[in-house]
Amino acid sequence: MRKMLCAGIVFLLSGCVIGPDYQRPTIETPTAWTISYESAAGMTDVVWWKQFNDPVLDKLIASALADNLNLMAAAARVDQFLGLWRTTRSEAFPQIGASAGISRQQDTKTGLSPGRSPYNYYSGALNASWEIDLWGRIRRATEAAQADLLASEAGRRTVLLTLVSNVASNYLILRGLDRQLEIARETELAYAESLRIFNLRHIYGTVSQVEVSQVESEYEDARQIIPLLEAQIVQQERLIALLLGQNPSPIPRGRTIDQIAIPGIPAELPSQLLEQRPDIIEAEQALIAANARIGVARALYYPSVSLTGALGIATIHSDDLFDDDSGTWGIGGDILAPIFTFGNIEGQVMTAEAVQREALYRYRQSIISGFRDVEDALVATTKGRDSQEAQGRRVNALETYARLAKDQYEAGTTGYLQVLDANRSLFSSQLDYVQTQTAVMTSLVDVYRSMGGGWLDIADQGTAREAGGS
Repeated sequence: MRKMLCAGIVFLLSGCVIGPDYQRPTIETPTAWTISYESAAGMTDVVWWKQFNDPVLDKLIASALADNLNLMAAAARVDQFLGLWRTTRSEAFPQIGASAGISRQQDTKTGLSPGRSPYNYYSGALNASWEIDLWGRIRRATEAAQADLLASEAGRRTVLLTLVSNVASNYLILRGLDRQLEIARETELAYAESLRIFNLRHIYGTVSQVEVSQVESEYEDARQIIPLLEAQIVQQERLIALLLGQNPSPIPRGRTIDQIAIPGIPAELPSQLLEQRPDIIEAEQALIAANARIGVARALYYPSVSLTGALGIATIHSDDLFDDDSGTWGIGGDILAPIFTFGNIEGQVMTAEAVQREALYRYRQSIISGFRDVEDALVATTKGRDSQEAQGRRVNALETYARLAKDQYEAGTTGYLQVLDANRSLFSSQLDYVQTQTAVMTSLVDVYRSMGGGWLDIADQGTAREAGGS
């Protein structure tokens, strides 16, 4: 009998946990990506932006990790959920408090018990209350709060991932725009010299006004692109300054777009690497939290048991405050059980189950979206490289074409219209080449961004180091 009583007490104190335990959904994933590479290099656990070999880019990313306001806001959000987790967890333990009071009062003289003259009343007590978690409501709520905390941390890492990738991409775009502006200015100077020569020739009657107008059109065509590129450069600098948490200001430059190194990508990228993506981790933690809250809702069907107690002193004489006769104590318990709720609890359970299903679908969708992001980035990189190589060959061919057309015009075997066509095609092709070159580099950044990886831990150390230094 004694053993059964002890077992019963242990059961009441430990209780059971209502609701489904979390099990990771089985999701079919490809073993590798559809795009393969001939060369291999480590990527997942390296500080990939250093492979561009541009110290200025490294400094910009370090500055962003230290001062970006969105990253600071995400860190503050993690602290919020840490506080909520601690609050929820505390409900599993007895809540102990203290109270003390002193009052002076006058009882009525016209009631059933005529009062005495005004008197003082002194009291002090230690109070305790404890809800025994018989059905696991608090444990499920704590489980959900912990998952929310981990999800918020994954959300912060998503911000970190996006921040580093955006700084790198926008810096590469800026250097691409700088190169395009350089090409446009060089072309403008060349056309300006040609226009000067043709004006002199027109004065001496060796060329017609038509040819002068053709040269002038080339000059103005190159000239009108310059302010457009200058405006894009200023806008790009402002965007980078925003990422750095700074007011609009000029952005320092490092290597040119042609000098920046091209990082490598492994030949075999297992799809399991995708599990490192913080957005997928965040989605799974949201699913875990939603699953735990089903148990919180179902526990409402069962009685809740609370214990209360108080130990203190009370007297009307201050001299007797600490006498044994002034002691007071009390202990009690409450049982609260639902009988008729008219669908209240059923509605809460239904809501929790629906939220869990939504979280499951979002988790699956995040994985599918992750695969798409990686595939898109890999395809853009490989096909972009093919396009860049073809455009490079086209630029070389057009350079030869422009040179030969000019020689033939000087020899009098062709008209200037052919020279004009060659120069326009060359100018446009040079700008297109730089745009494709920039797109290939930013697509490489997208590969690293879409894969996640251990480099996030290294970047996180950078944020902690910068915060400690500040």
